[in-house]
Amino acid sequence: MILQRLLRPQSGLRAVSSPLSSLRNTFQTRNTHHVPQLGHDFTETGVPELLSPQGFSLAWTQYQGYLIHKLNLLTAGTPDETATPGTLLVRYARDANMASVFNYASMAHNNHFFFNCLSPETVAIPEHLAKSIEESCSSVESLKAEFLATANAMFGPGYVWLVKSKDNGQLKILTTYIAGSPYPAAHFRRQPVDMATETTGVTGTENLSQIRRLAPANKVGSMGAYSNQKALAAGAIDIHPILCVNTWEHVWLPDWGVGGKPEYLEAWWNRINWDEVAHNASQVGPVSTRQVPSRSLRRTARF
Repeated sequence: MILQRLLRPQSGLRAVSSPLSSLRNTFQTRNTHHVPQLGHDFTETGVPELLSPQGFSLAWTQYQGYLIHKLNLLTAGTPDETATPGTLLVRYARDANMASVFNYASMAHNNHFFFNCLSPETVAIPEHLAKSIEESCSSVESLKAEFLATANAMFGPGYVWLVKSKDNGQLKILTTYIAGSPYPAAHFRRQPVDMATETTGVTGTENLSQIRRLAPANKVGSMGAYSNQKALAAGAIDIHPILCVNTWEHVWLPDWGVGGKPEYLEAWWNRINWDEVAHNASQVGPVSTRQVPSRSLRRTARF
């Protein structure tokens, strides 16, 4: 079921007519985008106490492969075929005609970010990062409680992020739904609202004037390849993501079952690679003292 639905052919805004009955056949064609290598190989063991080998295969090997496969189909023969998912999600965040490219690029990036911050064993929080957490959230325990409560309350698929402000270094929690992106340049496609809990209009109809006031106009072509101007989207704040948890049901449902989301989140917290989080945080503000292997630098560069 879930995987079968994921592999069902979908109609994008850019026509893609290849049948997906066998991904291996199409992988023999032009494959500029590839599934990135993670910092740890979980193929045989899964993520201990978090995801079984079968659960890891579904959520990473198969799902990430599917996203990359779709991205290759959508960008083959275009200048976009050599661009990273991170570049593509920013480039097309405002272009409704390229929504398919944005969605697959953003999901590929987000899923990679999630798995890249996992560890097969417990990792202690570096002292300087723990201090930053205490300054922003009062304590590590407070951050954990709010982070997990936020993720558990999400009624629908998405990600919960820990982001660092580029202005003052403060840490904040941010939610994105579906393929929404936390990056300021992709603010128009952040999708931060749970439509099951947020009021967008009046009872029985839409309040169009209110929606137009709250939602900035979609200015197609004002970013990326169409403009040399580099500016934040209206309403965006300059932040940098350093950690995220994936709340898509295909990630936790096979191993934890219906109703097992809180246990999944608790287990995830115990498998965070805090050294990687500290490295991500070092990209904003003071440089981390952690020695980053050259392979890790190549991994993060592909975001």
